[in-house]
Amino acid sequence: MCLIFTCGEHTFRKEVEGYEGITCQCHNCGNWAGHVIKSNPWFTFCFVPIVPLSIHGYHDVVCHICNFAQPLENRPDVQAMRRGGGGDNIPMQNQPPPQQQGGPPPGWGQGPPQGQAPMRYG
Repeated sequence: MCLIFTCGEHTFRKEVEGYEGITCQCHNCGNWAGHVIKSNPWFTFCFVPIVPLSIHGYHDVVCHICNFAQPLENRPDVQAMRRGGGGDNIPMQNQPPPQQQGGPPPGWGQGPPQGQAPMRYG
């Protein structure tokens, strides 16, 4: 008779209360995909969680693109977002520069560029 047992480790993850919806910049890849996650590792026997490996768990800033994790204590910028510093300051890419008052945006309604003939089709 042969019995095979499987031992391992599984990590349960969830968002930290108070940091829901906060997105921050990853210090590894530079993308704005970092979220604050609480991780609780457990020892498993036959895929059943038996013993927690940490009582309080770990609070980390985890990037969802490169899976880089950094302790929350090392990120004062993210901690400031929770205290009301705001998480709405994510820079958007390919945005036009701010508009000047008193006229249309540059390039609108001015005709074709000088020195070039308009394109012909057909």
